[in-house]
Amino acid sequence: MIVLAVLRHDQRLADMAGGNNVSESTVRRWRDELIGLLAAQVPRLDRALKKVARQGGEVVLIDGTLIPTQRRTGKADRRNYSGKHHHHGLHFLALTHERGRLIWISAARPGRTHDNTAARHDHILAHLRAAGLGALADLGFRGLDNDVLDPVIVTGFHASRTHKLTPGQKTANRVLAVGRAPVEHGFAHLKNWRILTKLRTDPARASCVPCSS
Repeated sequence: MIVLAVLRHDQRLADMAGGNNVSESTVRRWRDELIGLLAAQVPRLDRALKKVARQGGEVVLIDGTLIPTQRRTGKADRRNYSGKHHHHGLHFLALTHERGRLIWISAARPGRTHDNTAARHDHILAHLRAAGLGALADLGFRGLDNDVLDPVIVTGFHASRTHKLTPGQKTANRVLAVGRAPVEHGFAHLKNWRILTKLRTDPARASCVPCSS
């Protein structure tokens, strides 16, 4: 219960230690042990996708998010700065099923990581093809799947100064946006665990936190 209070409500370790007559180091050890045990139960990406396929699913939703962290000293922390979000954090890639339930989340990466870079590192495209599934994604994933005849990842159409979208392309983008909306519910569920609202733990240990959540 002490560890759940730390994870779910972001209670400080010192506060939980003082209120339960144990040391702060003991609460920290309990937290790390339980996170490790919970994270060990998380399925691998390939198994998660195959389970969706066995249950009759045809597509999944993919997106990236930034979990804010405290700024740390040193040059190594510069890569955790996200120019898109204008603050420090860690990048996570997540997959949900069509109704928005979280089915897999990646390891933590520096905040400046691009969605496509993370997806390529985790071999998302190959795993989707192996499971026979498609994925709906935002424009941040453009270029990840260059198979024009049989695309697995659908990202919609991008407008530029020289290329305006046709009415049909605008309609397709709206339909895609509606289909992708549940992925935000998946991230909202993940961030109900307030420890992820602004991660205070060592970023090197951050990968296990959302997995345990």
